[in-house]
Amino acid sequence: MPLYEHVFLARQDVTAQQVETMVETYKGVIEAGGGTIEKIESWGVKSLAYRIKKNRKAHFTLLNISAPPAALAEMERQMQISEDVLRFMTVRVEQLEAEPSAMMQKRDRDDRKDRDRGDRPRRRDDDFGGGDRGDRGDRGDRPERNFGGEN
Repeated sequence: MPLYEHVFLARQDVTAQQVETMVETYKGVIEAGGGTIEKIESWGVKSLAYRIKKNRKAHFTLLNISAPPAALAEMERQMQISEDVLRFMTVRVEQLEAEPSAMMQKRDRDDRKDRDRGDRPRRRDDDFGGGDRGDRGDRGDRPERNFGGEN
């Protein structure tokens, strides 16, 4: 059976429980068509790069699917009808990834302890202007500038 990665975006005002219900509905469609869903990843609510149907954020969900094309077409047809699904994309792949997707790995990386650069020393010129001028020496007094063309 062909293998697919499918990502869909649900409106932000839909609850996480409703998104799970949608996933179960689509899982039932795939299984009724003779396929299986190998992996489900919920990436949570993320900001969109641009507004889609007046929404600035959306619930992102990844499905790894092994199903015949007819079952996938039926699931996509139901997604097109649903008002809660903003966008979806299905890509055929040679093999499904067993490990977490790049988005989940990014989330794990973000969950690391807070790294506020406490291991670096504070720069001396953080106040912009009071720092050492290196080998250039002191600026000294500056001559008065003449604006307006009078000499």
